[in-house]
Amino acid sequence: MLLRRLKFLAWLLSIFVIVFGGSYLFAPQWLMRANYMRQAMAANLDKHSVQAGDTNWVYYEGGTGPTIVLLHGFAANKEVWLETAKLLTPHFHLIIPDLPGWGESSREPDASYNVDAQAARLESFVQTLGLQRFLLVGHSLGGAVAGVYATEHPEHVTGLALIDSFGLKYQENAFARESMAGKDPFVFDDRAGFARATALAFEKPLNLPGRFVDVLIKRNQADRAFIEHTFNELRDPSQYLALQNRLGQLDMPVLGLWCRDDKIVDISALDSLRNGLTHASAISTSTINDCNHMPMLEKPAETVQILTGFALAH
Repeated sequence: MLLRRLKFLAWLLSIFVIVFGGSYLFAPQWLMRANYMRQAMAANLDKHSVQAGDTNWVYYEGGTGPTIVLLHGFAANKEVWLETAKLLTPHFHLIIPDLPGWGESSREPDASYNVDAQAARLESFVQTLGLQRFLLVGHSLGGAVAGVYATEHPEHVTGLALIDSFGLKYQENAFARESMAGKDPFVFDDRAGFARATALAFEKPLNLPGRFVDVLIKRNQADRAFIEHTFNELRDPSQYLALQNRLGQLDMPVLGLWCRDDKIVDISALDSLRNGLTHASAISTSTINDCNHMPMLEKPAETVQILTGFALAH
């Protein structure tokens, strides 16, 4: 009897290895989706979609308590928030969308997806969901969208949290020089290119299985025209200073949260934020050590602690 059970378990293990190995080799995107589903379940998030304006928005929602809306950055998607969401949903109701044009949300050919256009689309999304008052959190490009939205619709925003946000003045760095020269560092065609692109955003090299990296390379290639078009839109001063030029209009509490070693948006942007917030009812700033541009992935516990403190204070 014991021998039969051992043989049966060995058979099951063999089947698992064959299925898993085959999926990894020939359909790694399935495994990536399964991992996202696992993370979303662990965070008590459900995935939904809704048509709002010209966009079919795909978003996560879950948790109980005051509402927080989380916006991702350029060439990213809603999944970057899953690790932090797991720590937030016990205390907050989260809405985490793929911004229009990115992730699973739809994209209109030839439409603009700059900061102003995205802020306008965000209002359609807010109205469609019937959201009233919420804490708005934006990372990188999502920070500029969040900031512009907050100046235009302060009736909805109880507080604004900007994480390594685009749209502010900062001390020129290598990334800024290359970007203004027209070099787009977010496009790549092979694993070496992927490594260079992620080294811009992460303090430590990403330890992803090679076939998962191949999926991301193919996705980047498929989105190449959109990435380059949007990147070029954002090189206009009206865009890379979109938030800087509106800071004086923000009257709600504002949090600036930065990785000390950010190679994309230099930490000097935090000074520009503080100095420009002339009418904010409260200003909070925090920095996190040993991370680059992605604190929600590199330092999720510290990020959640700071966001939670800000949310509870306001």
